[in-house]
Amino acid sequence: MSNNESLILIIEDDDIVARTVSRTLVRDNYRVKHVNNGVDGLKAAREYSPDLIILDVVMQGMDGYAVCKDIRKDPLIKDTPVLFLTAKIKDQDRVMGLQAGADDYLTKPFNIDELTLRVKAILRRSKVAAPVMEPEAVGEPGAEMDNQMPVDPSIVVVGDYALDTKAYELITPHKGRILLTPIQYELVYYMSTHADMIFSPTRLLEEVWNFPPDTGSPDLVRVHVKNLRKRIEQDPSDPKFIQTVPGYGYTIKSAS
Repeated sequence: MSNNESLILIIEDDDIVARTVSRTLVRDNYRVKHVNNGVDGLKAAREYSPDLIILDVVMQGMDGYAVCKDIRKDPLIKDTPVLFLTAKIKDQDRVMGLQAGADDYLTKPFNIDELTLRVKAILRRSKVAAPVMEPEAVGEPGAEMDNQMPVDPSIVVVGDYALDTKAYELITPHKGRILLTPIQYELVYYMSTHADMIFSPTRLLEEVWNFPPDTGSPDLVRVHVKNLRKRIEQDPSDPKFIQTVPGYGYTIKSAS
């Protein structure tokens, strides 16, 4: 996807910020739409199906957290990447944004070059085609893995789990097949194809999120891992798939 094919929707009530971001993106040959409140932002997202939404948090009426949650609930736009661009700088604000479903979180005042790099990184990740199926477990919980996985080069087997790279589904021993979001798929694919290696959040930001060194927040990785565990684990508090290595990061074991 080249820049001139990518449409970016800015939902921002500060006209100065919106104009600055718009000029930068247009200069880089992106197409841009701008609305100044959450309600109109949701309408515009459904109408234009943007490739990326840049979203403020503090707006009159519907705040950005609520907008992001509604985006993730809407089957027409649920897979649209969301980048929060906001003056809410506390760690708890960042976590709330990521828990609402954001792909990334950048605080104001911001460096315009960093914003551009993050936009490019998000759009690169979103090239992974999102299936049109609903993200529900469709296999039989508790079914034997051998019965679920034919010999197929598109299946990446790691321990008791397997990743179907054609259907973008993780086959789990307890919940059957679960359709992953694009970023969940990229995270699982990267770690599954590097099984037994330990990755720090900083390295995953570089390798999976494509962030330049020393950019991005490790909270982005932590929240995505937490959300993934809620979906795929029988007991998210005792994860069996993506495991935490205290003091180092995360790993997926090739054998259970």
